[in-house]
Amino acid sequence: MATSWETSVTESINAVYLLFSAYLVFVMQLGFAMLCAGSVRAKNALNIMLTNVVDAVVGTVSYYLFGFAFAFGGSNPFIGTSFFALHHVPNDSYDYAYFLYQWAFAIAVAGITSGSIAERTQFSAYLVFSSLLTGLVYPVVAHWVWSSEGWLSPSAGGVGLLFGSGAIDFAGSGVVHLVGGIAGLWGAVIEGPRVGRFDAFGKPVPMRGHNATLVVLGTFLLWFGWFGFNPGSYARILVPYPDAPDQGNWTGVGRTAVTTALAGSTAGLVTLFGRRLLAGHWDALDVCNGLLGGFVAITSGCAVVEPWAAIVCGFFAAWVLIGLNKLALKLRFDDPLEAAPLHGGCGAWGLIFTGLFAKEELVVQAYESGEVGVSRPFGLLLGGGWGLLLAQVVEVVVIVGWVSLTMAPLFYVLHKLHLLRISVDEELAGLDISSHGGYAYAAHPEDHHPRFYADYTSIADGTR
Repeated sequence: MATSWETSVTESINAVYLLFSAYLVFVMQLGFAMLCAGSVRAKNALNIMLTNVVDAVVGTVSYYLFGFAFAFGGSNPFIGTSFFALHHVPNDSYDYAYFLYQWAFAIAVAGITSGSIAERTQFSAYLVFSSLLTGLVYPVVAHWVWSSEGWLSPSAGGVGLLFGSGAIDFAGSGVVHLVGGIAGLWGAVIEGPRVGRFDAFGKPVPMRGHNATLVVLGTFLLWFGWFGFNPGSYARILVPYPDAPDQGNWTGVGRTAVTTALAGSTAGLVTLFGRRLLAGHWDALDVCNGLLGGFVAITSGCAVVEPWAAIVCGFFAAWVLIGLNKLALKLRFDDPLEAAPLHGGCGAWGLIFTGLFAKEELVVQAYESGEVGVSRPFGLLLGGGWGLLLAQVVEVVVIVGWVSLTMAPLFYVLHKLHLLRISVDEELAGLDISSHGGYAYAAHPEDHHPRFYADYTSIADGTR
């Protein structure tokens, strides 16, 4: 029997671990900002960096007031109805450290969506959809999967689990990435492609980002943050496994970091050589997106698969991304950061992958704290039956449906009210000068061209 002092020390260590993980996930906001800034043209760099800041600050208030309550408040399987504005938090179930960790996830969702509609969206629209995503759309999905009362939850004490399993989405391939990707998909479809992205015959015209250095910097910052995103989702590190006294969550944390690194690296390598075969050259930017695609895919099953399976996950994630990007160009779908194919497509693959390769022992350890004698569905290809895979497919379908039902009408209404897309003149001039009064860089190339300077300033001051 642990003494009160030992219990206090254990809880303190768990809280510090969770807070540290939250800080790592928050660093991903900087990674998103740098990745987005480098992936757009210089005339829109200031705008995209500002939207990343706005996603964070608006999401913070929205998640505090409503989001956490909808995600983790009790009472029914669909949506939470308590803890608004952190009322009655901390309590026996949640404390401030847990809120901060979940908040870092919530603000990441809006950042994903922002990338899909970059370079042509009115700034006010970001305020609207960021609030809805972080305050309602994402929290409802989080409640389904991560709350013990959620109807998709795999940790509801073994009672009422969907297909006897529940959906395993350990760190959010579906809850975070698929939600953000589908929201971005609808935004980009309703807005349409950027001016000049496709020629009169429908062939794509390259519009490469202006700064590869920022893209690579952002990618490594995201990689660093993912070590909080995935391993941190254990929430508590000092939890021993009864069936393996020398192991505990600390073992799972280390393995999860390894599977994360392997999946991302494999996807990066496959993308490097795959794009070399398709495009005829080595492309650093494609490799960065491939790397991120692998991270997105492994996020669902990172805690319940062996390292060798993570390599399989990354291999197929790269081809999912490459294939969806080719399809997007054929359909004249314009996504400056490939956010919808990357987060949506690889997120969906990650959920299916988990249903195929989850190992029974690791599933029990992650969701039953290693309870002796427990048996539950696991990966189909490892002999675990169809239960888990079916639950994973259901999660994909309901997330696509829920996000489409909520975000598509929002973007459509904003479009009809002329509050979504900027004018052609503003787009040609660039959002930095037309909406923000200046450029991200002190010496912008167009500053020295009198005709362009006159055009831009007339747009900025409203005389054109």
